[in-house]
Amino acid sequence: METLKQMFSRWAGEPCTQCLTVAAGASPRHYYRLQGPTRRCIGTVAADLRENEAFFALTQHLRDRHLPVPELYAIHPDRRHYLQQDLGDDTLYSILYDKKRQGGGFDAQMLQLYRQALADLAAIQQAGRDFDFSHAYPRSDFDRRAILWDLNYFKYNFLKLAHIDFDEERLEDDLQHLADLLLAADCSYLLYRDFNPRNIMVVQPQMLPATRYQLPTLYYIDYQGARRGAAQYDVASLLYSAKSDLPQAIRDELLRHYLDVRGFAGDERQRWVEQYHFYALVRILQTLGAYGYRGLFERKDYFLQSVPLGISNLRQILQQTTVKGRFPEIEKVVGSGKWTTGNGESGPASAHLPHSTLHSPLDQLTVTVQSFSFKQGLPQDPSGNGGGHIFDCRALPNPGRYQEYKAYTGRDLPVVQFLDAQPEMARFLDHAMAIVDQSVDKYIERNFTHLMVSFGCTGGQHRSVYCAEHLARKLKDNHPDIRVHLLHREQSSIPPCDL
Repeated sequence: METLKQMFSRWAGEPCTQCLTVAAGASPRHYYRLQGPTRRCIGTVAADLRENEAFFALTQHLRDRHLPVPELYAIHPDRRHYLQQDLGDDTLYSILYDKKRQGGGFDAQMLQLYRQALADLAAIQQAGRDFDFSHAYPRSDFDRRAILWDLNYFKYNFLKLAHIDFDEERLEDDLQHLADLLLAADCSYLLYRDFNPRNIMVVQPQMLPATRYQLPTLYYIDYQGARRGAAQYDVASLLYSAKSDLPQAIRDELLRHYLDVRGFAGDERQRWVEQYHFYALVRILQTLGAYGYRGLFERKDYFLQSVPLGISNLRQILQQTTVKGRFPEIEKVVGSGKWTTGNGESGPASAHLPHSTLHSPLDQLTVTVQSFSFKQGLPQDPSGNGGGHIFDCRALPNPGRYQEYKAYTGRDLPVVQFLDAQPEMARFLDHAMAIVDQSVDKYIERNFTHLMVSFGCTGGQHRSVYCAEHLARKLKDNHPDIRVHLLHREQSSIPPCDL
């Protein structure tokens, strides 16, 4: 972190006064929001040198073609530390999620943002025509070897970890046949690899240096794994993102928009769509493998919550005319048995998935745990349930009174260690947990769907953040079948997350 602060001072010409951790999801990279009196950026620490070099080369290539990816401000000689443009915290997914949580859905604004994303994607893909893919990582092409890596990811990290019965010889026949069909497409584009709504930043005009922007601008991140491949893959990645759960009619409309942008018509358009369905299939299988690895192996329940939606996507794509009947063992695995995924669909009876994955996240009790500042007013409850529990942390020892803690939040180790050592804090949280536990038990019994728990302090930075983090994780441990949504209202550098 000190290296990043020194880089910031050289780049910005002013001292770094605040360095806050930014959530990185499943990424092994570490991100920090660095801020001085007038400037800010994102600092990154990443150990994989080959992946870093791929990112640097791709960023330069795309920016040279005026495509909306973050600007690289500085790269340390060790090639493991670098500074890049701060694009804020709003993603295409977070905006869609907020609309759904507030009872809305895929409205005209979302449609326009998705249409823009697909138009930008077409330009990004075309930029691969003259990129030197020797820089790509871990392979230059999405070739047979890379395709089979993805398909084996599904076999070993989803089917086998979940103890789902299948005939390995027949499944291997299906996977090899799918690879043949994928490689028949035009594979000369830049395949972004992870073009999903979480990697699409929705940047407000005030975040950008140019004043000509009046509407939100989309920027694209996390393309380290880009390589040469077929354009269909990235379109499927966006439209079949499991957590986004787009209605099929919206998927179809957006696909038509992309095809119009590309100028496809007639037989060319029909062939492209047929191959698109095969790429949607491989992408869905790969993501199920990722959910299995992160959820069943690493025990991160958040990823398991996506399994029912992924299975639903898999069933839909297997019913497409161009796909149906071509992969009998995959169809058998998906169609056998009678598990319930929460929307009446069934799946393999032998799947040893945690109970919480067998229901749609929208049907579960959702407990929103948040921190806030009393100076900014009481939090509002968008669920309409009336606000739930509000706990006042202002009587607790305040690390904000000490200079050495002022730049940190209640998630950072120095503050955590300070508050862990305070006996009053442990007693306070025990009492709060007992009250919330009682409410959760009753809400589950009465089939309520929302409860809000809020911790407030003076600035919404130290004590309230610490308490919200502690209670949210304890609550998830005590009640693994509920959904816990954690957010910090006054800390824009800490994105909301589901536990």
